[in-house]
Amino acid sequence: MNVQLFIPCFVDQLFPETGFNIIKVLEKAGCTVSYNTAQTCCGQPAFNAGFWDEAKSVCSKFLTDFSSSDCIVTPSASCAGFVRNYYGKLFENSSVHNEVKDISKRIFEFSEFMVQILKIDDVGAALKGKATYHDSCAGLRECKIKTEPRKLLSKVKGLQLTEMNDVETCCGFGGTFAVKFEAISVAMGEQKVENALATGADYLISTDHSCLMHLQGYIKHKGYNLKTMHIADVLATGY
Repeated sequence: MNVQLFIPCFVDQLFPETGFNIIKVLEKAGCTVSYNTAQTCCGQPAFNAGFWDEAKSVCSKFLTDFSSSDCIVTPSASCAGFVRNYYGKLFENSSVHNEVKDISKRIFEFSEFMVQILKIDDVGAALKGKATYHDSCAGLRECKIKTEPRKLLSKVKGLQLTEMNDVETCCGFGGTFAVKFEAISVAMGEQKVENALATGADYLISTDHSCLMHLQGYIKHKGYNLKTMHIADVLATGY
Protein backbone atom coordinates (compact mmCIF):
# COMPACT_ATOMS: atom_id res chain seq x y z
CA MET A 1 0.00 0.00 0.00
CA ASN A 2 1.22 3.49 -0.87
CA VAL A 3 1.20 5.84 2.11
CA GLN A 4 1.85 9.56 2.38
CA LEU A 5 3.42 10.54 5.70
CA PHE A 6 2.30 13.72 7.44
CA ILE A 7 4.68 14.83 10.18
CA PRO A 8 3.13 17.22 12.75
CA CYS A 9 4.91 20.34 13.99
CA PHE A 10 5.73 18.78 17.38
CA VAL A 11 7.41 15.80 15.76
CA ASP A 12 9.20 17.83 13.12
CA GLN A 13 10.69 20.32 15.58
CA LEU A 14 11.14 18.34 18.78
CA PHE A 15 10.80 14.57 18.23
CA PRO A 16 12.12 13.78 14.73
CA GLU A 17 13.08 10.24 15.74
CA THR A 18 9.37 9.39 15.89
CA GLY A 19 9.05 10.32 12.23
CA PHE A 20 11.82 7.91 11.27
CA ASN A 21 10.36 5.20 13.50
CA ILE A 22 6.91 5.41 11.94
CA ILE A 23 8.54 4.90 8.53
CA LYS A 24 10.42 1.90 9.93
CA VAL A 25 7.22 0.27 11.18
CA LEU A 26 5.14 1.06 8.09
CA GLU A 27 7.81 -0.29 5.74
CA LYS A 28 8.10 -3.44 7.81
CA ALA A 29 4.33 -3.79 7.42
CA GLY A 30 4.79 -3.72 3.65
CA CYS A 31 3.90 -0.10 2.89
CA THR A 32 5.65 2.19 0.42
CA VAL A 33 6.04 5.46 2.29
CA SER A 34 6.44 8.84 0.62
CA TYR A 35 7.13 12.19 2.26
CA ASN A 36 6.31 15.51 0.61
CA THR A 37 9.07 17.88 1.78
CA ALA A 38 6.87 20.88 0.95
CA GLN A 39 4.39 19.99 3.71
CA THR A 40 3.94 22.33 6.67
CA CYS A 41 1.28 22.56 9.40
CA CYS A 42 -2.28 21.18 9.30
CA GLY A 43 -3.53 24.60 10.47
CA GLN A 44 -4.88 23.58 13.87
CA PRO A 45 -2.97 26.09 16.08
CA ALA A 46 -4.23 29.11 14.16
CA PHE A 47 -7.77 27.70 13.97
CA ASN A 48 -7.95 27.00 17.71
CA ALA A 49 -6.63 30.47 18.49
CA GLY A 50 -9.42 32.04 16.44
CA PHE A 51 -7.39 33.08 13.41
CA TRP A 52 -9.58 31.32 10.86
CA ASP A 53 -8.46 33.32 7.81
CA GLU A 54 -4.81 32.48 8.52
CA ALA A 55 -5.75 28.87 9.27
CA LYS A 56 -7.60 28.64 5.96
CA SER A 57 -4.43 29.59 4.08
CA VAL A 58 -2.43 26.87 5.82
CA CYS A 59 -5.21 24.30 5.41
CA SER A 60 -5.49 25.11 1.70
CA LYS A 61 -1.80 24.30 1.34
CA PHE A 62 -2.37 21.02 3.19
CA LEU A 63 -5.08 20.08 0.69
CA THR A 64 -2.67 20.78 -2.16
CA ASP A 65 0.25 18.94 -0.58
CA PHE A 66 -1.84 15.81 -0.02
CA SER A 67 -3.98 15.90 -3.15
CA SER A 68 -3.16 12.36 -4.36
CA SER A 69 -5.42 9.37 -3.68
CA ASP A 70 -3.01 7.71 -1.22
CA CYS A 71 -3.76 7.18 2.45
CA ILE A 72 -2.25 9.80 4.75
CA VAL A 73 -0.77 8.50 8.01
CA THR A 74 0.31 10.72 10.88
CA PRO A 75 1.74 10.08 14.37
CA SER A 76 -0.82 12.49 15.81
CA ALA A 77 -4.48 11.91 16.60
CA SER A 78 -4.74 15.65 17.19
CA CYS A 79 -3.82 16.53 13.61
CA ALA A 80 -5.85 13.69 12.09
CA GLY A 81 -8.85 14.66 14.18
CA PHE A 82 -8.58 18.30 13.17
CA VAL A 83 -8.49 17.52 9.45
CA ARG A 84 -11.42 15.12 9.74
CA ASN A 85 -13.66 17.19 11.95
CA TYR A 86 -12.92 20.85 11.25
CA TYR A 87 -11.81 21.22 7.63
CA GLY A 88 -15.46 20.73 6.63
CA LYS A 89 -16.48 23.66 8.82
CA LEU A 90 -13.63 25.86 7.62
CA PHE A 91 -14.31 25.18 3.92
CA GLU A 92 -18.11 24.90 4.10
CA ASN A 93 -19.83 25.85 0.81
CA SER A 94 -16.47 26.40 -0.88
CA SER A 95 -15.01 25.22 -4.18
CA VAL A 96 -12.89 22.60 -2.38
CA HIS A 97 -15.83 20.97 -0.59
CA ASN A 98 -15.32 17.63 -2.37
CA GLU A 99 -11.55 17.66 -1.76
CA VAL A 100 -12.22 18.16 1.94
CA LYS A 101 -14.67 15.24 2.04
CA ASP A 102 -12.10 13.06 0.27
CA ILE A 103 -9.13 13.92 2.48
CA SER A 104 -11.13 13.40 5.66
CA LYS A 105 -11.61 9.78 4.59
CA ARG A 106 -7.94 9.28 3.69
CA ILE A 107 -6.17 10.57 6.81
CA PHE A 108 -5.45 8.19 9.68
CA GLU A 109 -3.70 8.27 13.02
CA PHE A 110 -0.85 5.73 12.98
CA SER A 111 -2.28 3.09 15.35
CA GLU A 112 -5.74 3.09 13.77
CA PHE A 113 -4.15 2.73 10.32
CA MET A 114 -2.14 -0.27 11.48
CA VAL A 115 -5.12 -2.06 13.04
CA GLN A 116 -8.12 -0.91 10.98
CA ILE A 117 -6.60 -0.61 7.50
CA LEU A 118 -3.57 -2.92 7.45
CA LYS A 119 -5.20 -5.38 9.88
CA ILE A 120 -1.88 -5.76 11.74
CA ASP A 121 -1.55 -5.78 15.52
CA ASP A 122 1.82 -7.54 15.93
CA VAL A 123 4.90 -5.96 14.33
CA GLY A 124 7.45 -8.04 16.23
CA ALA A 125 8.42 -5.27 18.66
CA ALA A 126 9.99 -6.00 22.04
CA LEU A 127 10.31 -3.73 25.08
CA LYS A 128 10.84 -5.08 28.58
CA GLY A 129 9.03 -3.36 31.41
CA LYS A 130 5.68 -2.14 32.70
CA ALA A 131 3.63 0.43 30.82
CA THR A 132 0.39 2.35 31.02
CA TYR A 133 -1.44 4.07 28.19
CA HIS A 134 -2.83 7.62 28.08
CA ASP A 135 -5.88 8.28 25.88
CA SER A 136 -5.39 11.67 24.28
CA CYS A 137 -8.57 13.74 23.98
CA ALA A 138 -8.15 13.95 20.21
CA GLY A 139 -7.57 10.23 19.88
CA LEU A 140 -10.47 9.23 22.08
CA ARG A 141 -13.04 11.88 21.22
CA GLU A 142 -12.20 13.09 17.72
CA CYS A 143 -10.74 9.93 16.12
CA LYS A 144 -12.71 7.45 18.27
CA ILE A 145 -9.52 5.48 18.99
CA LYS A 146 -9.61 3.25 22.06
CA THR A 147 -8.76 -0.39 21.36
CA GLU A 148 -6.28 0.08 18.49
CA PRO A 149 -3.21 1.23 20.45
CA ARG A 150 -3.92 -1.27 23.19
CA LYS A 151 -4.04 -4.14 20.69
CA LEU A 152 -0.66 -3.11 19.32
CA LEU A 153 0.91 -2.68 22.75
CA SER A 154 -0.48 -5.99 24.02
CA LYS A 155 1.61 -7.77 21.35
CA VAL A 156 4.91 -6.07 22.28
CA LYS A 157 7.12 -8.81 23.71
CA GLY A 158 8.14 -8.22 27.32
CA LEU A 159 5.77 -5.27 27.85
CA GLN A 160 3.19 -5.51 30.63
CA LEU A 161 0.32 -3.07 30.08
CA THR A 162 -1.75 -1.86 33.07
CA GLU A 163 -4.63 0.62 32.93
CA MET A 164 -4.43 3.69 35.14
CA ASN A 165 -7.31 5.33 37.00
CA ASP A 166 -9.23 8.06 35.16
CA VAL A 167 -7.50 7.03 31.94
CA GLU A 168 -9.93 9.01 29.76
CA THR A 169 -9.39 12.27 31.67
CA CYS A 170 -7.50 15.06 29.88
CA CYS A 171 -3.81 15.46 30.71
CA GLY A 172 -4.16 19.24 30.88
CA PHE A 173 -2.19 20.26 27.81
CA GLY A 174 -4.86 21.35 25.33
CA GLY A 175 -2.53 23.54 23.26
CA THR A 176 -3.05 27.19 24.22
CA PHE A 177 -5.02 26.03 27.28
CA ALA A 178 -1.70 25.17 28.96
CA VAL A 179 -0.54 28.76 28.40
CA LYS A 180 -3.75 30.58 29.30
CA PHE A 181 -4.62 28.45 32.32
CA GLU A 182 -1.23 27.30 33.57
CA ALA A 183 -2.24 26.40 37.13
CA ILE A 184 -5.18 24.25 36.01
CA SER A 185 -3.06 22.65 33.30
CA VAL A 186 -0.29 21.70 35.74
CA ALA A 187 -2.80 20.28 38.24
CA MET A 188 -4.35 18.10 35.55
CA GLY A 189 -0.91 16.95 34.45
CA GLU A 190 -0.05 16.11 38.06
CA GLN A 191 -3.16 13.96 38.40
CA LYS A 192 -2.38 12.08 35.20
CA VAL A 193 1.25 11.42 36.18
CA GLU A 194 0.34 10.32 39.70
CA ASN A 195 -2.23 7.89 38.28
CA ALA A 196 0.40 6.52 35.91
CA LEU A 197 2.94 6.10 38.71
CA ALA A 198 0.36 4.25 40.83
CA THR A 199 0.36 1.44 38.26
CA GLY A 200 4.08 0.88 38.78
CA ALA A 201 4.72 1.73 35.14
CA ASP A 202 8.17 2.34 33.67
CA TYR A 203 6.66 3.83 30.52
CA LEU A 204 3.76 6.21 29.85
CA ILE A 205 2.66 5.75 26.24
CA SER A 206 0.33 7.70 23.96
CA THR A 207 -0.47 8.53 20.34
CA ASP A 208 0.27 12.24 20.80
CA HIS A 209 3.60 13.90 21.53
CA SER A 210 1.81 17.08 22.60
CA CYS A 211 0.33 15.28 25.62
CA LEU A 212 3.59 13.45 26.30
CA MET A 213 5.66 16.65 26.17
CA HIS A 214 3.37 18.25 28.73
CA LEU A 215 3.52 15.23 31.03
CA GLN A 216 7.28 14.77 30.61
CA GLY A 217 7.79 18.35 31.76
CA TYR A 218 6.03 17.60 35.04
CA ILE A 219 7.84 14.25 35.40
CA LYS A 220 11.23 15.89 34.88
CA HIS A 221 10.41 18.70 37.31
CA LYS A 222 9.55 16.16 40.01
CA GLY A 223 12.45 13.86 39.19
CA TYR A 224 10.20 10.82 38.76
CA ASN A 225 11.51 7.62 37.22
CA LEU A 226 8.91 7.42 34.45
CA LYS A 227 9.61 7.66 30.72
CA THR A 228 7.12 8.93 28.16
CA MET A 229 7.09 7.19 24.77
CA HIS A 230 5.13 7.64 21.56
CA ILE A 231 3.51 4.40 20.40
CA ALA A 232 5.48 4.53 17.12
CA ASP A 233 8.74 4.57 19.09
CA VAL A 234 7.59 1.57 21.13
CA LEU A 235 6.66 -0.42 18.03
CA ALA A 236 10.03 0.32 16.43
CA THR A 237 12.02 -1.26 19.27
CA GLY A 238 13.47 -4.74 19.60
CA TYR A 239 14.18 -5.61 15.97
